Amino acid sequence: MTLFSHVHMPSLDGATEWLNSEPLGPAELRGHVVVVDFWTFTCINWLRTEPYVRAWSRAYRGDGLITIGVHTPEFSMEHDVARVRKAVASMDIDYPVAVDSDYAIWNAFDNHYWPALYFVDQEGVIRDTHFGEGRYEQSERRIQELLGIDRPLVGAVGVGIEAEADWSHLRSPETYLGYARSERQSESGHLHLDEWRLDGEWRVGPESVVLRQSGGSIVYRFHARDAHLVLSPGAHDPIPFRVRLDGDAPDASHGGDVDAEGNGMLADGRLYQLIRVDGDVHDRTLEIEFLAPGAEAYVFTFG
Repeated sequence: MTLFSHVHMPSLDGATEWLNSEPLGPAELRGHVVVVDFWTFTCINWLRTEPYVRAWSRAYRGDGLITIGVHTPEFSMEHDVARVRKAVASMDIDYPVAVDSDYAIWNAFDNHYWPALYFVDQEGVIRDTHFGEGRYEQSERRIQELLGIDRPLVGAVGVGIEAEADWSHLRSPETYLGYARSERQSESGHLHLDEWRLDGEWRVGPESVVLRQSGGSIVYRFHARDAHLVLSPGAHDPIPFRVRLDGDAPDASHGGDVDAEGNGMLADGRLYQLIRVDGDVHDRTLEIEFLAPGAEAYVFTFG
């Protein structure tokens, strides 16, 4: 039972666009169980939940479940509907997505989190909510309960960027780089755990840091299996970059967006997986150097 257990699902009329569907309103949703999933495409927490939401949508669609993704942007670059479309395609999302660029649906739900799940019964009443990762079995059981069915759970296993975090070794927190939410920036050549610094010529904005001249880098001392960075080339052509782990090429510890030599290409605004540690997890130093100006860096996340 939650605070939302007797609240009717708010309207989705505030969507600025719909993907994979015509607009859905009370007439289309009446008599269906609905799961509403708030997300934004750069959010690692949402990315790690998406295998489950995708699996539930496909497994229970024939039983009357309608899954609706609501894309509400965190960063200004995420207002670009072309990028949302690309994320929908790359994540193999085949259920309806309401584009909520003006935060109208977010505000109607009084939502505060990415990801956020709302479980709605056939009368349009919100019966349960869950914010963040985890609780997957309970969430699927709630879907079955609302549908009036009882069968083995479908579950899911994330791979690549969607893989579950290595929670037992995750010590480093989400770290924003723009001045509005920046923490733990250092000017020192010797970084302590979870400190970071900028080398080269950078412009620091409220959301992001932007490289002025080629050869600039960001250095971060972290403790986690996975290290990610939300990046965008802005209006520039693709920008090559190079990643070093403790001063060397990452080799077997390279992330999905980097080769063993540490080479990568910043071609679009999204989350980039730089490191997936192969072997023991301990304090490491990550450096990402950009070989052309214009790179925009927003936030480090870990897993």
